[in-house]
Amino acid sequence: MIVLSQFTGTSLWFAGNAVAPDLQLHLALSERGVGHMTSAIQLGFVAGTLLFAMLALSDRFSPRRVFGVCSLAGAASNLLVTCVDALGALLAARFVTGFFLAGIYPVGMKIAASWYADGLGRALGYLTGALVIGTAIPHLLRGIGASLPWELVIYAVSGLAAAGGLAMAWLVPDGPHLPRGSTFDRRALRFVFRSRDYRASAFGYFGHMWELYALWAFMPYWLTAYATMHSMSWNVSVGAFAFIAVGAAGCVLGGLASRRVGSARVARAQLSVSALCCLAAPLAFDATPMVFCAFLLAWGVTVVGDSPQLSALNAAHAPREWVGSALTIANAIGFSLTIVSIQLVDRLLPLLGPRYVFWLLLPGPLFGLVMLRRLVGSNRPLRGVR
Repeated sequence: MIVLSQFTGTSLWFAGNAVAPDLQLHLALSERGVGHMTSAIQLGFVAGTLLFAMLALSDRFSPRRVFGVCSLAGAASNLLVTCVDALGALLAARFVTGFFLAGIYPVGMKIAASWYADGLGRALGYLTGALVIGTAIPHLLRGIGASLPWELVIYAVSGLAAAGGLAMAWLVPDGPHLPRGSTFDRRALRFVFRSRDYRASAFGYFGHMWELYALWAFMPYWLTAYATMHSMSWNVSVGAFAFIAVGAAGCVLGGLASRRVGSARVARAQLSVSALCCLAAPLAFDATPMVFCAFLLAWGVTVVGDSPQLSALNAAHAPREWVGSALTIANAIGFSLTIVSIQLVDRLLPLLGPRYVFWLLLPGPLFGLVMLRRLVGSNRPLRGVR
């Protein structure tokens, strides 16, 4: 039930992106509207993450009720997309939705931790997989309902999120191992990065985040450009869904593999493949459709499959006295970096074109690989995460 609720709640994330072409026509937006819209929801998530942490809302109140309230509020704010008549109003609506996602994704992780004193690493793999499929599902809804009004996608996503939130609040009791956190302490920013192990895992996570959301946001554009170049006709929305959703397999399989070889090695392997895909993107653009789809399968699996393992590494290597604040800082910086990479791709897309634009993301996984060398070489077991 936790996984199902996480899936429905995070479907709010890319609801606007799934209907971006329709919004561009409806509001007469420029091509850069997609980048601005995605950045707005990321910025809302960062703001929500920091505020929720400072107020310690999931400690003061039952986290499943926080999850339920935020799912309902996020569903309501998502509906505002159907009512806006200008870009500013659209960005405000997506910002508010991102804000309430801060009470869904991280809080869902805490709820899972309350039920899994052991095997949390594997549980995080399942939950991140749910987030991945939830993020992709609006594209599928748009793909199978291409002939229907775009507003129905927004209605369906809001309905899913609301149902998942109510299910979490009513059907999932607080777990027997409910962790108690502490109020976010801004002083932690001065101390947590003094730990070399935490610095290695957090910087590896930052490199991963530089690539992930920008790639997801602009994948429909890339698929459209490939189809145009090769004079093909295919359902871009369904293709975008498949590319994002296949990452759930990388999360789950990576979680299982981490029990044998460790989270650092799994993260390094997936970052390596993702970096190679970034580098080979121009060649894939000239490949046959079968080779192109196989390439996208490999990239989709690995671009997000390292995410739960990097999160597990952050949790394991954060200084014990600052663990809650350290994880909040990592999330806030990581998602802030996604705004920078999204805006960079958005701005340079007309100059570089679809063939070379994803080279802008290559520094992310390369940087992550360099930073993870310390943890892979040490081969030390993670504290409390299996």
